[in-house]
Amino acid sequence: MRITIVGCGVVGATIAYELSKISDLEITVVDAQPTPVQADLTEYPNATGAALGVLMGAISKKEKGRNLRMRLAGIQYYNETVSELEELTGRSIPFNRQGILMLQFSDDLEVWHRLVEVRRKQDLALEVWNQERLKLEFPFLDRAVAAIYSPSDRQINPVALTQALIEGAKLRGVNFQFGTKVIGRQNQQIQTSQGVIESDYVVISAGVGTSGIEKIDIRPVLGQAIHVRLPKPLSDKPLPVITGDDVHIVTLGNSEYWVGATVEFPTEAGEVLPPDRAMFDEVMRQAIKFCPALKGAEIVRSWFGLRPRPQGRPAPVIEEIEPNVLLATGHYRNGVLLAPATAAEVQEKIIKKL
Repeated sequence: MRITIVGCGVVGATIAYELSKISDLEITVVDAQPTPVQADLTEYPNATGAALGVLMGAISKKEKGRNLRMRLAGIQYYNETVSELEELTGRSIPFNRQGILMLQFSDDLEVWHRLVEVRRKQDLALEVWNQERLKLEFPFLDRAVAAIYSPSDRQINPVALTQALIEGAKLRGVNFQFGTKVIGRQNQQIQTSQGVIESDYVVISAGVGTSGIEKIDIRPVLGQAIHVRLPKPLSDKPLPVITGDDVHIVTLGNSEYWVGATVEFPTEAGEVLPPDRAMFDEVMRQAIKFCPALKGAEIVRSWFGLRPRPQGRPAPVIEEIEPNVLLATGHYRNGVLLAPATAAEVQEKIIKKL
């Protein structure tokens, strides 16, 4: 069976990697970008490079439903698969297993106490820390009156992960065609800048590029982040992801951290404006408010990229738009987290057709 995957961010790469485990599939992945996603750029044409890889499962306020199941499945997948990928490819994938600490700036914690009970019944740990506990554990933090700690949540480097998924899929025989733009589709026949690809099943996971292929309303939302270096680490012990007012601090090691990210919507006409310096500065101000040690940090680089947000419907979009043509796109800010569950849905649909 011939499978064509259009788009090779983290979602497309995860789909390719998981499908590569099925025998009798001939898999081709096409992507308009000339190379797989790269590290240390300042501008990313896709969402994967711009992501921070923060994986919020138990700490999400979603108490039940499909989205929560997908989130938890994603975290479990990475818990099991990172070592598998590293062994298969010889690549290192930075994966923070220290959890997520969400700072609270109000003493109204009723919703969190309720969620702790919900998670307990789901066999998931979630802790409410008072200010005394927070100061004891992380004295470099300021302003917060409490914190929510989720030991089971994670953070993963999206670029290193995607590169490893691509390499692993290649080792299992998947054909990748980068620098190949899709210019049209007729059923399962894909017309590209390099020629025609005949397929039995097509998966479109091109993110913001999906709209240009299928004319569905997925709009780009810009996000900015910054990589900083401090004279010394915030702490001598391993740190969780620290988040407050939707601003994340991600530890990288060697006194280096990611801080971000902004959420900048397009105009009513759908145009993406240049990155807003004021919003970027505000993210840093917010981070410094609750982590004063970041003031005066050396800026290693800043970067931005686009996230695909479906209009008028929840993210992500996973549906067959016609027989043997499947959309797996529009993951917005959770592409890394939801990629494994997306791949599982795609795999299930294809297995049924074998």
